[in-house]
Amino acid sequence: MRAAVYRRFGGPEVVRIEELSKPRPRRGEVLINVRASTVSAADYRARTKDVPKGLKLVTSIALGFFVPRFRVLGMDVAGVVEEVGADVAGFRPGDEVIAMLGSRFGGHAEYVTVQQGSALTAKPRNMTFEDAAALVFGGITARALLSQVQLAPGASVLVNGASGAVGTAAVQLAHLAGSRVTAVCSAPNSDLAHSLGANRVIDYTRTDFTQETNVYDLVIDCVGNATFEQLEPLIKPNGALVSVISDLTGVINARSRSRRTGKRIIAGNVTYLSGDLADVARLASTGRFLPVIDKIYDLTAIAEAHRYVDTGRKRGNVVVRVTASPMPGPNAASIINIPVTPSVIS
Repeated sequence: MRAAVYRRFGGPEVVRIEELSKPRPRRGEVLINVRASTVSAADYRARTKDVPKGLKLVTSIALGFFVPRFRVLGMDVAGVVEEVGADVAGFRPGDEVIAMLGSRFGGHAEYVTVQQGSALTAKPRNMTFEDAAALVFGGITARALLSQVQLAPGASVLVNGASGAVGTAAVQLAHLAGSRVTAVCSAPNSDLAHSLGANRVIDYTRTDFTQETNVYDLVIDCVGNATFEQLEPLIKPNGALVSVISDLTGVINARSRSRRTGKRIIAGNVTYLSGDLADVARLASTGRFLPVIDKIYDLTAIAEAHRYVDTGRKRGNVVVRVTASPMPGPNAASIINIPVTPSVIS
């Protein structure tokens, strides 16, 4: 099978297309013929080992100290079940599925195996594989984090980094929960944030949101560019802070900060559950949750996809087309696609 392989840490040029042996499903595993995946911020961090302060040792244990432990990146996939191992129930060859692979990666290849009990669910029938792949990373991450807080209708929510994969998902899910959403992003992404459900947008290039007097029931930080001391005053009593990106101090001190402030502080690893992914897929199947796609690249242009993600300017998701996807049926949901430069699609 074809796969995008990296054998050393570094820039986009370290990722190259190679031929690898096709995996076989073991007991309890599902073999997926991958049609599409994404290049996410997690792929960037794994490839470069550019991680938040204090997490270098922890991530090196997971990713490898001197050479990559997992040679194929890609945390999410959309594809077709090719084969199932013994004792697999609920999936059979031919099923169209989406899956979150998490820290074991492997999505940037024509085939990958997934445990049936992991974050694996049916693909929305009204979407192409490329569109469905764009649901996974941001959607399941935002859903998992929001499930840890109680959002009453009318709650006020601030999303810092509202134009990224997790941010665009968080804005939509908070809006669907009946919240009043304030999005922090750059001015060119203002229309996008409003279209996803944001009631107000703060242009971070003109206004420092941490200096405003407004307070919120929930602050979701998808960027990690503000300290806890800057964010804590923005949270109402009994409110919550969700740090999608946090350094070691933030992870270690989350519980003590919660006790000290009386505010729920959530930081650290996300547990990916099939139920959360299925919830996102159900919302997408009815058009209530929309995947946001910035650019689409063919697998052969994987290095270019990584190079674009490295700019830090992607909006929503950068999709990698592993195998061409057929067009969806007439009841397809509306997908938000940022205009794609034709030269990057092959």
